[in-house]
Amino acid sequence: MLEAQFEDASLFKKVIDSIKDSVKLCNFTCSQSDGIVVQAIDDSRVLLIALKIDNDCFQDFRCDKNLVLGLDLESLGKILKQGNNDDRLTLLAEDSPDNLTINFEDKNKDRISEFNLKLMDIDSDSLSIEDMDNDCSITMPSNDFAKIVRDMKILSESLQIIVTKDSIKFGAEGSIGAGKVILKPQTNIDKPEESVKINLNSPVNLTFGAKYLNDIVKATTLSNTVTIKLTDKAPALFEYSLPSGYLRFYLAPKFDDEE
Repeated sequence: MLEAQFEDASLFKKVIDSIKDSVKLCNFTCSQSDGIVVQAIDDSRVLLIALKIDNDCFQDFRCDKNLVLGLDLESLGKILKQGNNDDRLTLLAEDSPDNLTINFEDKNKDRISEFNLKLMDIDSDSLSIEDMDNDCSITMPSNDFAKIVRDMKILSESLQIIVTKDSIKFGAEGSIGAGKVILKPQTNIDKPEESVKINLNSPVNLTFGAKYLNDIVKATTLSNTVTIKLTDKAPALFEYSLPSGYLRFYLAPKFDDEE
């Protein structure tokens, strides 16, 4: 039996809101050792999502045997909207489940709401994702990154990221004009989450689809910072930390022969 209880529903609601526009159907793998793990690829096979919600994110967590829950994220998102952010949220499933039971407990009004979501049989490939060497790593405020991505999308369907030891340059050019934002490394002692850090092994110049980046920055609510790891001619990693665990997006870059 699975019983996973969040003290507040807000974390799980934010996680699902962050990924449901990128992937529609995915398997949630649950185990006592690893908590809840998700790996899913979008329909275009350009964006890979890797989610890990460790046991410490839960007020209580019990998983008697390993379970795979096939979920429609759009339907799950609709059910999660029925609960308040500060409700206690419990996910329940039997050892051979047909449904996922979702309970909301209003801690102020002593009210419990229960919903059942039908599970799906979803075929998915399990990929081995290994930590790779990268040409550079950036850590910056997630709100700043989200604003840059959204601002640049009005100019172009592509966003260029150029990293040197002295700066990060975000640029976009389209039919109505061009724009760029340049960030310099800086350390904020009083507010470390507002610092901009560059760890450079070699300079990088990569271009990404703005549509995918706009989906990625929907995870901004999860973390004050985002870590971006870039490697020439390889998928980029965009990571948002959870209280215990992570949400990672692996995005393939565009190449010169692409539109």
